Amino acid sequence: MKKSISILAVGALSISLLAGCGNGEKSASGDQVKIEFFHHKREGMETIDKLIAKFEEENPTIDVEQASPPEPSTVLRTRVSKSDIPDIIGVGGDMTYSDLANAGVFTDVTEDKNLENIQPAYVQMLKDVSGLDEVYAFPYVANAVGVIYNKAIFSELGLAVPKTWDDFIAVAEKVKAAGKIPFYHTYKDAWTTLPAFNALAANTQGDDFYSELNSGSILVKERYKEAAEKLVQLTEYGHKNQQGVAYNDGNTAFANGESAMYLQGIWALPEIKKANPEIELGVFPFPVTNNPDETKVISGVDLILGVAATSKHPEEAMKFVEFLLKEENVKQYIDEQNAFSAVNGITQDDPTVDDLKESFEKGALTDFPDHYIPTGVMPEKTLQTLVINKDVDTFLEKLQSDWEKVQSRK
Repeated sequence: MKKSISILAVGALSISLLAGCGNGEKSASGDQVKIEFFHHKREGMETIDKLIAKFEEENPTIDVEQASPPEPSTVLRTRVSKSDIPDIIGVGGDMTYSDLANAGVFTDVTEDKNLENIQPAYVQMLKDVSGLDEVYAFPYVANAVGVIYNKAIFSELGLAVPKTWDDFIAVAEKVKAAGKIPFYHTYKDAWTTLPAFNALAANTQGDDFYSELNSGSILVKERYKEAAEKLVQLTEYGHKNQQGVAYNDGNTAFANGESAMYLQGIWALPEIKKANPEIELGVFPFPVTNNPDETKVISGVDLILGVAATSKHPEEAMKFVEFLLKEENVKQYIDEQNAFSAVNGITQDDPTVDDLKESFEKGALTDFPDHYIPTGVMPEKTLQTLVINKDVDTFLEKLQSDWEKVQSRK
């Protein structure tokens, strides 16, 4: 779930759709149809390749082309502005989805029978983030942010999974005292500040944060203070040159046992296991406060499946979407990518995420706060500056100011 910055406004997207141009081709014989599946899950490309091969074997007249470039949101918005819209679009349940849905990029699926098989909580997240009563895509898989930990190091040091913030810091202190690195930070990639901050903010911003936001009150300067202070505190338990290490390097370093914990989402698990298949991992809920009964796991829609309203081959595009939504194919995806299914009745059985299951079962979940931050605010860049200079007040003032400026243009 790498983050990227949008460069075009909804208005520009809406204007571009007037051209009504869609993607897709037929061969000279008229038998073969080509459709494009554009998505942001670069780490999932290998799994999606397998699913495409299976689909094409069952549907020999349909050729599915997969596209997942770096900075996918920026690339997608640029393509939409040029009326070069992919047939099927897979993004997160965030502002990119919201902007595209409000601009009329997707086909309305509110009344589609396939939506009945999707967990209502994730459907509601799409409605909440877009502000629309209609639904324009199928939530496919969900992710979660937690604390990934090396079970061997925890066992070696006699550490128990912490349930409170004080216990969490005490564990970090014990790891540090043993001469090991508690957390591996990868702040060279600005977006990697977001997983930890999302968990911290969601559990401390207050239950009325979004209702206040919807009424026009932007309270980040007040409500994000505790989250910012705690994020800065966690930097004290990292390694040297935290700003010089990128995400891919961090996955490898953690896989090689260079730290006890890693503040990332479960999307990092396949990459860590790929670097070290023998590593024994666990993921526990981020213990943000000292009341474990109030702890909520951050879980949002990681991948939606939306058919372009301008697709030249809507039937073939929807056929591929329905194929992906089949139980066996959802199961393959979540097993290989350590994700959670947004489709009803399909469970994630990997023991790596056992510590998160209780939160999912009792519904102790909440969406990613940054999904509601408007396009143009760029919280990751401001957070990247925060973890370098550790100036909480300046961070809060800038985020508040940037948010107000963007909001005033609407």
